[in-house]
Amino acid sequence: MSDHQYSRRELLRHTSTGFGMAALQGLMAKPAFAGLADGTPGPHHLPRAKHVIFCFMSGGVSQVDSFDPKPELERLHGKPMPVTVERTQFNQNGNVMASPFTFKRHGESGMEISSMFPELATVADELAVVRSMTSSVNEHAQGNYLIHTGFPFMGHPSAGAWIHYGLGSANEDLPGFMVLQSGGAVPPHGGVGLFSSGFLPSHHQASIVGADREPAVRNIVPGLRDDEQRRHLELIERLDRGFVKRQADPELEAAIKNYETAYRMQAEVPEVCDISGETEATRKLYGLDAKEPTKAAYARQCLLARRLVERGVRFIELSCITKGIGAGGAANPWDQHGALKAGHAAMAFQVDQPIAGLIKDLRSRGLLDETLIVWAGEFGRTPFSQGSDGRDHNPYAFSVFFAGGGVKGGTVYGTTDELGYHVVDGRADVYDLWATVLHQMGLNHQKLTYRYAGRDVRLTDVHGRVLREVLV
Repeated sequence: MSDHQYSRRELLRHTSTGFGMAALQGLMAKPAFAGLADGTPGPHHLPRAKHVIFCFMSGGVSQVDSFDPKPELERLHGKPMPVTVERTQFNQNGNVMASPFTFKRHGESGMEISSMFPELATVADELAVVRSMTSSVNEHAQGNYLIHTGFPFMGHPSAGAWIHYGLGSANEDLPGFMVLQSGGAVPPHGGVGLFSSGFLPSHHQASIVGADREPAVRNIVPGLRDDEQRRHLELIERLDRGFVKRQADPELEAAIKNYETAYRMQAEVPEVCDISGETEATRKLYGLDAKEPTKAAYARQCLLARRLVERGVRFIELSCITKGIGAGGAANPWDQHGALKAGHAAMAFQVDQPIAGLIKDLRSRGLLDETLIVWAGEFGRTPFSQGSDGRDHNPYAFSVFFAGGGVKGGTVYGTTDELGYHVVDGRADVYDLWATVLHQMGLNHQKLTYRYAGRDVRLTDVHGRVLREVLV
């Protein structure tokens, strides 16, 4: 008897002269069973959505300047805060600061939306705004990890990795979790660990795609002959398989799976990124030919997100682009500690039309009901100034919105105080946000677990409530 430890895949290959492996490969070729070989839990109930598009607004969008109007700020503008001020990131706190933007009611729902977002205002009845989101941290990297993974530090799987682990891939030629970048966008503070698979098998991590880059995926070189690339991958696989025979290593098996996905992506990704066949009306809808390069670059991400949804990708994250106006940096472009009016206006101009166009395009193609759009930053901003014209971080209240995927459009949930500083009703947190997303994808957030370090770990940790108030 040998003391060699066999992986499931190797055991099947060696058992019954390989017939078990052949049968398993047949199953895996079918999209409905794409993840079974990796222990995919599968849906726990009938899903309302099949895809998630995460529009992450890195840096912290001001709630009182976007989706949570506060007339009291105008009345108290320039006066000291009438309530106790919590410690802030920089503790350079000024007086009450009114919003430099105006609010109007839109749609049949009468939802109040800032003048920053004239195009999103046209789809007000598709949005479910949560005004009572909170965070437990007040710094960018920690906030980014918290909202991506449920934990304020690296090492845990991103939400996209959890969903891919839970449901598997619907298209064997594309990754189930993709992060789009364009216009020189860089990962938010925290780096690529925000898109990590953590302790899940590594093939659940995100593939980062340059929407306007050649090649779109690093190390996938267009122009290489199929037979040449096939020989390279076969050599790597033979070497890896030899190592697996000597030492069972699930990470190595995941790497082999990644090589195979990369090989198939060579043909698929260039086709997805080729938007030359899109109509002029579609280009205009998204703002793809806008004179402002950051807007055109973000529009390309939104259009590619729709194309990836059409091809079955489970989770797609879009990346904001630095704008060079105000205090926000490349990794956190919504972060205006000064010149808030100019900085927020520039960022809103970048994302407003492309996201509204994405919502309209998905609706017209019958895809919005099966695609859940999540719009969120890592925290909000203070109702008082930092310096003369900026706002510091505020984790005690901020706004996010959902669209499509079985949410109740035209809904506003949660209430903040008259200054937009603290939540007074319907408090929600990151765990509630992802519990709701998982629920719409057919996954019970309490049952979607992975055994790690002696405990069953969840995306929602030991917390989380489905926000049924915003669901149909």
